[in-house]
Amino acid sequence: MALKKDDIRLAAERLHQAEKTRRQIRQLSLEHPEITIEDAYGIQQAWIEIKLAEGRVVKGHKIGLTSKAMQSALGIDEPDSGVLLDDMFFTDGGLVPTGRFIATRVEAELAFVMKQQLRGPGCTMFDVLNATDFVVPALEILDTRIERVDPATKSTRKIFDTIADNAANAGIVLGGRPLRPLDADLRWIGALCYRNGQLEETGLAAGVLNHPATSVAWLANKIAPHGLALEPGQVVLAGSFIRPIETRKGDTIQADYGQYGSVSCYFA
Repeated sequence: MALKKDDIRLAAERLHQAEKTRRQIRQLSLEHPEITIEDAYGIQQAWIEIKLAEGRVVKGHKIGLTSKAMQSALGIDEPDSGVLLDDMFFTDGGLVPTGRFIATRVEAELAFVMKQQLRGPGCTMFDVLNATDFVVPALEILDTRIERVDPATKSTRKIFDTIADNAANAGIVLGGRPLRPLDADLRWIGALCYRNGQLEETGLAAGVLNHPATSVAWLANKIAPHGLALEPGQVVLAGSFIRPIETRKGDTIQADYGQYGSVSCYFA
């Protein structure tokens, strides 16, 4: 790690304050040019620990940057991940309070609900399918506590900023029809994504590392060196297969998954 423990703790506290006050902070990659991926995950973990101390509960994980296009854009060769907490879950068809967030965007994904513990290393797609209870359509609500573009330098956020910012996660909506993981070829599950009744994006789950279960296997292997595993009952967002849809107050977002139902939310 390139950053000192004090730097990591301070960055986590600044992110926490940014979320509470809805005032974005400057890119950490500009403040700390020497920052590493390991540092970024350290900041994320320190922030999650602040939230847990305030009474939050870990409910699962999210995986981001699973498409080749997004990885190329950021100059990386693997996804990133963040933590899902109990206050991030919103009801299908329900209200999402825009006053809680800064600049929301929404992505369509498949969520895996774990049946048994899944621990790396050496975890494969088949281990994931065996360990999964249900797969369910989902929307992920993204937010950014770090400026996307620096006003002074016009520099855009780097992978370090996104990871530290809990992989930009802010919320999740589960909906549609849950299915057993072997009841369909998950690669071919797709979604038509609408904002206020207008079709904005479409995509297939194969866009997530060719199979969304591969993404979940990556996460299990990634967290294993830290003594962590995916636990029974946890929800794992496998990664988006559409471009993020910008949302504002008054927007209704709906993702139609065909025979697997639909999932929606309203930004109130």
